[in-house]
Amino acid sequence: MLTNLSKQIVNAFPLVLLGIAGIGFLEPEKISWFKGPWITYSLGLIMLGMGLSLEVDDFLRIFRQPKPILIGTILQYTIMPLLGYFLGFWFHLPEAYAVGLILVSCCPGGTASNVITFLAKANVPLSVTLTSVSTILGIVFTPMLVAFFIGSRLEIDRLGLVLTTFQVILVPVGLGLFLKSFFPKSTEKTKGIFPVLSVLLIAMIVASIIASGKETIITSDYRIFLAVICLHLGGFGLGGFFAWILTRDPKISQTISIEVGMQNSGLGAVLAKTHFIDPNTAIPSALSSLTHSLLGSLFASYFRKELKKPAIVD
Repeated sequence: MLTNLSKQIVNAFPLVLLGIAGIGFLEPEKISWFKGPWITYSLGLIMLGMGLSLEVDDFLRIFRQPKPILIGTILQYTIMPLLGYFLGFWFHLPEAYAVGLILVSCCPGGTASNVITFLAKANVPLSVTLTSVSTILGIVFTPMLVAFFIGSRLEIDRLGLVLTTFQVILVPVGLGLFLKSFFPKSTEKTKGIFPVLSVLLIAMIVASIIASGKETIITSDYRIFLAVICLHLGGFGLGGFFAWILTRDPKISQTISIEVGMQNSGLGAVLAKTHFIDPNTAIPSALSSLTHSLLGSLFASYFRKELKKPAIVD
């Protein structure tokens, strides 16, 4: 019963996210308590769940099929940071929004991409492996890219970024892997719980940021919304295009498209709230989570229909 209910909630992820974020916007007082340590610990739980979902085979796959994993990882850490940086200038965003956009664009792929890949009927094992690899590499790449792109705008605590990223990624993911390896029977019982918990916690993080920044969002002009939409459309589009050019495999291309287009916005929010004084820096991360989940659902529907089309025989 729990497993079936879990699948239904996970499959309805975009609707759950939209519903809870809507509550945060319309009735912020019901969500505003969820802030500070709640957000940090929630992201830690999401990462713990990711660690519990991993198998040794996910990492062995890197050696068996390195090409798509290498392509996906490189595209993740080139397309999105460059888009985030240039879109900030193109739309003439205020500094807090431009910094927040760069911040979320430099984050690794999010666990929501695995859900969207499943809905798209694309390559789920590849998606899980790409998320895992980009998450682990994010310990180094995210702070490094943030320092490189944002360092030209303002002074940042580079060591602090590294330590925070280390704490919210490596520690819980490593703990999850440890528990899965040494206590497999006990962790198997959590199989239906953590995916649902991740969906709800991601939605709460987004809703909290929207609730706390409601007035700012209302008074914001259209540029930040367009910039976030363009960031993720560019990630989906360019990620899929280059993956197709390099692999000529529809399923792999679709998987990489989803992986590149969807960020770990929760990490972006935590880094924004921890290392930047202006609370508006976290707004792009909240809008990003909402945007990439809705766009990802649309792409999943499109990819699913494409796979159903009969192949053309010469």
